[in-house]
Formats: sequence, structure tokens, C-alpha cells
Amino acid sequence: MNNYQIITDSGCDLPKSMLSSLNIRLQPLLVNFRGQTLEDSVDDGIQEVYAGLRAGDVATTSAINPEGWKTVIEPVLKEGKDALVVTFSSGLSTTYQSAVIAADELLETYPDRKIRVVDSRAASLGQGLLMNYICTKRDEGLDLDALADWVEENRLKLCHWFTVDNLMFLKRGGRVSAATALVGTMLQIKPVLHVDDEGHLINMSKARGRKASILALAAKLQEAGMQNDVAYICHGDCLEDAQYLADYLKANCGVKEVFIGYTGAVIGSHSGPGTLAVFYLGNNR
Repeated sequence: MNNYQIITDSGCDLPKSMLSSLNIRLQPLLVNFRGQTLEDSVDDGIQEVYAGLRAGDVATTSAINPEGWKTVIEPVLKEGKDALVVTFSSGLSTTYQSAVIAADELLETYPDRKIRVVDSRAASLGQGLLMNYICTKRDEGLDLDALADWVEENRLKLCHWFTVDNLMFLKRGGRVSAATALVGTMLQIKPVLHVDDEGHLINMSKARGRKASILALAAKLQEAGMQNDVAYICHGDCLEDAQYLADYLKANCGVKEVFIGYTGAVIGSHSGPGTLAVFYLGNNR
């Protein structure tokens, strides 16, 4: 049995039930919403957050700081175990840098223990799908260093393709200009976005109308090819659209297994209701 614990953050958007079954410990990012500071989650209150965003409420988010990381890493070290910490993309958050600081400080107190911190370069269920593969490799018997090396060698094979329904949320985050958001909204232009090799969210193409943008996600999958027949889909409170994409992938793209889940409160606060994304293992991004 491997004497290490896998730890990640809520940027992975995995539900509690799956985290438990995979034996992953989680540290949440934070969401400031309606005067309260909430832990990022896809289980608790997520529909209320999206209802508020639709009503015009503004949510702000906070990365995990070093002290936050220590609260989840240190108990593992006290148990006599080592830790593999896999974080939300450094291209989208300072969470990775904070985990490195926390690990360095904890190793001064626990010099006989080992902590590997790996930047997933992934987001949402792209990070979640990566965590699933990581746990499979753990269960195959990889030791801590071999598993951390495997993550670093394979993380850029996790393909991410997104679309959003409301450009105004991207405008708030500085992803598009006010003029682009206004014109795009008037013309029903939907962006098709991608997470690049550095873990940044970038605009790749455009589609006219919601259905066309959903089909564009499927087309990206077909163009890139898959290493297996598993896809993860996340949605910003638009389950019907997510199910439409899943059914299309199964009928037309050779996908046999699809997991559908929510886009969490932190990512959803920036991408907005109607966000839809597909993730899968490809040859490269």
C-alpha cells in the first residue's frame, strides 16, 4: 500500500461522493457571495449561486493561501504519510504558488516527510478528469515520485474546450472587451475557448448561436482525437445543454462514457450561467 495521500483543491469541480470514492482530500477555494464567504463547491448551494448570478448578483473569488494549504497538508504529515498535491492551473490562480510555499514551510517542521506539488495546468472537470487518472495510476502501484512525474508528463494531454452563454461575465474578468461583449451579445456570437499548455484560458474561435457553439465543442473533440472513449462535461446550471452534448458525443464521436457535473462556484462566477465545457484525454492539447 502506498504511504502517501493525494490532495487537490476545489478547482477540480468533483462532487464529494467522487472525492470520497477516490480517496482524495480537498481544500476549497472561497467565494464571496451576497455578503458571505462560502467554500467553493459543486454540491452545496451551487444552484443558488447561479440563480444569483442570473439575477445580477456579483460574486468574487479567493485563491487558497499558504495557511489554507497547511490545514489540509499538515494532518497528512502528522499521520506519517507523504503528500502529492495537485493544484488548479497556475495560469488561472495563485493557488499553485501558495501550495509550493506551504510545502516548503511544512518540510522545515517535518524534514523526514516528502511533499510533491504539481501544477495541473487544468481547470474544472479537466482537473477532475486528471485526478481520476492519477488515482488509477496510484492504485496500479506507482510510488509518490513516479506518480508526480507521470502527472507532469501527461497533464498536457487533458484537452479543455469551453463555450459561454453570456459574454458579459468574460468582460467583467477582462477576457473580452466591452465592445466585443456588446456586439457579440447583440449578434448571438458565442466564443469557443481553450486552455493552452501554460494553463491559460484563450479564445480560439466563434460560433453563431447556442446550438452551433455546442456542436463546435464536439467538432474540436473530433479534430483532436481521443486516447480513449471517456469524456467529462461540466455545465453552469444548464443540464439540458450538457445532456444534448453528451448524447451527440455518444452518437457521433465514438464516446462511450460521459460524466456530467456542475461548473463550481469559483469558476462559474467568472464564466457565468450557461457555461459548457468538454474534457478528454488526447494526444496533446
